[in-house]
Amino acid sequence: MGDPHRVGVVGLGVISRAYLDTLAHHPELRIVAVADLDADRSAAAAATLPDAEAMSVARLLDHPDVQTVLNLTIPAAHVEVSLAAIDAGKHVYVEKPLAVELPQGRTVLDRAASAGVRVGCAPDTVLGTGTQTARAAIDDGLIGRPLAASAVMVTPGHERWHPHPDFYYAPGGGPLLDMGPYYLSALIHLLGPVRAVTGAASRLRPERVIGNGPRLGERVPVLVDTHVSGVLEHDSGVLSTITTSFEGVTTTAAPIEVHGETGTLAVPDPNYFDGEVRLCPLGGDGWQVLAPSAGYQAGARGLGLIDAVRADATRAPRAGGDLALHVLDTMTGLLRSAAEGRRIALGTTVRRPHPVPFTSAEDWQGRAGTTGGGAGSR
Repeated sequence: MGDPHRVGVVGLGVISRAYLDTLAHHPELRIVAVADLDADRSAAAAATLPDAEAMSVARLLDHPDVQTVLNLTIPAAHVEVSLAAIDAGKHVYVEKPLAVELPQGRTVLDRAASAGVRVGCAPDTVLGTGTQTARAAIDDGLIGRPLAASAVMVTPGHERWHPHPDFYYAPGGGPLLDMGPYYLSALIHLLGPVRAVTGAASRLRPERVIGNGPRLGERVPVLVDTHVSGVLEHDSGVLSTITTSFEGVTTTAAPIEVHGETGTLAVPDPNYFDGEVRLCPLGGDGWQVLAPSAGYQAGARGLGLIDAVRADATRAPRAGGDLALHVLDTMTGLLRSAAEGRRIALGTTVRRPHPVPFTSAEDWQGRAGTTGGGAGSR
């Protein structure tokens, strides 16, 4: 397997704990440095990791032991940190979205290509058994030729649970840029790239009230659209509809449905790694649950980074920067369409990522033998 791939983590907010729990004891990786603008938070995180040192962001980005920077900063800081890491010769794996504007995302990938380093990006949930089993069902012809799909995400808003929800309602936030990457990444894994979009959006409340934590009751201004709907035209001819909203209490709609000539597939929430995949064949006896047949079993945040470290010349990272850029193009295209009232042709495309064969939890966690190479061999 070789020496573990050495990782430095920048940004130790709420989401970081999920990543650290996955990566801290994985035999193929070693977290050697952590950094946050809050030095106390850095020190607290380092104390939970056997080999990590708390340090400044600048020192971590320049640290010779760090091979990959895991960028878990807020969306507005993603590009600044990613570019600094790339300029220092580091690989980057960034929390979604890749950037908040498409030109910024292009700059990240172009700079990485010039530097000879890789960019990976969340979400990696779509590598789990939920989305991947659904993909296998489509590829195996269980619904015939796909014709249409829908994706729905409705929530009353993150201010109810997040102690510092400001960035969800600031430029770079909103339900599409925050949650859209899960649904759009899943749709692209399932149905391939998107060639054009048409969108509509609204903003129904001028402020939100924090419902948890030390700022309980504080009001946060809403500066972005909080309900976004759109139509995606896939290269294959499939039409997908998407709704992402911070304006509803709940929904009974399936997170994703794919309709084909001979059946309909209900796909579980792509915000999670697993879940029940259901098939209703034309002329059959109703819904049937498909056994997990593909994907990483019992996945957890950070799996995409492990997948990237295991990639090599024959297989690109499945949660790669090219997919993240296409997702960003799709999202910003929808918002631009909503603002301008017209159909937007996208300027990017992407190959459908390699499917994930069924991989046991023991294997991807490194308990049953692992494969070196790829970024880990740098």
